[in-house]
Amino acid sequence: MPCTVVVGAQWGDEGKGKVVDALSGQAEVVARYQGGPNAGHSVIHQGRTVVLHLVPSGVMHPGRRCLIGNGVVVDLPRLREEVGRLEALGVEVVGRLGVSPAAHLILPYHRAAEAAAERGPDAIGTTGRGIGFAYRDKAARTGIRIGDLVDRDAFVAAADRNLARLRREFPEADLGPMSGAGLAAELADTAAWLEPMVCDVSAELHRALRDGRRVLLEGAQGTLLDLDHGTYPFVTSSAASAAGAPLGVGLGPRAVDRVIGVTKAYATRVGNGPFPSEMPEAEAARLREAGEEYGATTGRPRRCGWLDLTALRYAARVNGLDHLIVTKLDVLDAFDRIQVAVRYEVDGRPVEDFPASAPALARCRPVYREFPGWKESTTSARRWTDLPARARDYLEWIERETGVPIAAVSVGAAREAEVRRA
Repeated sequence: MPCTVVVGAQWGDEGKGKVVDALSGQAEVVARYQGGPNAGHSVIHQGRTVVLHLVPSGVMHPGRRCLIGNGVVVDLPRLREEVGRLEALGVEVVGRLGVSPAAHLILPYHRAAEAAAERGPDAIGTTGRGIGFAYRDKAARTGIRIGDLVDRDAFVAAADRNLARLRREFPEADLGPMSGAGLAAELADTAAWLEPMVCDVSAELHRALRDGRRVLLEGAQGTLLDLDHGTYPFVTSSAASAAGAPLGVGLGPRAVDRVIGVTKAYATRVGNGPFPSEMPEAEAARLREAGEEYGATTGRPRRCGWLDLTALRYAARVNGLDHLIVTKLDVLDAFDRIQVAVRYEVDGRPVEDFPASAPALARCRPVYREFPGWKESTTSARRWTDLPARARDYLEWIERETGVPIAAVSVGAAREAEVRRA
């Protein structure tokens, strides 16, 4: 490895959970570096789909150390519930999980304020989990962190200050009789449960790399939802691109050896914001059903479209991708024709690069190239030569157009449903 970052190269939902699960077979430490329980990373365990929201996807491999870094925002009751579900399946978690004391807490008032904001005219289309408002407090230096749970008086005072501010700013928010003392009491038992797992994630990762252990850094969402490099303001509230990985776990940028970008063989998006290669609904419905394109966290139907090469090249550049992993190739098996948006135009004039703003992107119209479908099942393929010739042509064209080699292709949900490039 020894330090690999896995990043989404689209608008999230690319299949990073399966990729991290597969790569965790080679890793010894897996650390989550940003996002919160708005993420839904799906992995297959003993024939059933397990959705992970906060626990790193490497947890399905026995013996892997799993860490939640400072860049993540944590909803403690949800984390405890998730750990409980995993341990009920026979997956050991508590003895292997570590959480940074610098990770910020998502509290009930974050969810209430976010719900109120999403009812307004400037709704982003969030998952409603309070992630954006937790990051908002972090940036405003009013947030409450995991490490602050040990000082009850300080926690209560900070929570009461935040509640007073939110009541002024969002009088319509359902904050009820919420108070700092009440929140402290609600969290007391869960905070005691968490205490043995709190650790210095940065120091532990430094020691692991110093000792030659292999480290895998896992992100949530995707590059096009990155706070700085995504389709602002229709973005998440953290650094979802590869540069956020070392920042979100306390490593220096030179610690990273390899960056792997994950992309679907087509494209999806959840929430509001421009999506140039979005299909008409009748066509999108077919792809949505074939690919089971519903949010793992919310169950919301995803918006569906064809692969967008301008966006993918942008993701490759912003992240410095070393390799691509293409997922859900099998979803396209039944399609007679496959289109790819190869460039954009505005008023008939070509647009050279991915636009820096959402309004500019919304004005873009895609220009498509059409490929013949391969009309063969790819689900049993395990070697590159097992893939239909037209599927290989499609993938090799993507490599040439992005300048990034494809390391593997996913052809099903199961861990073993993968074609590794020789």
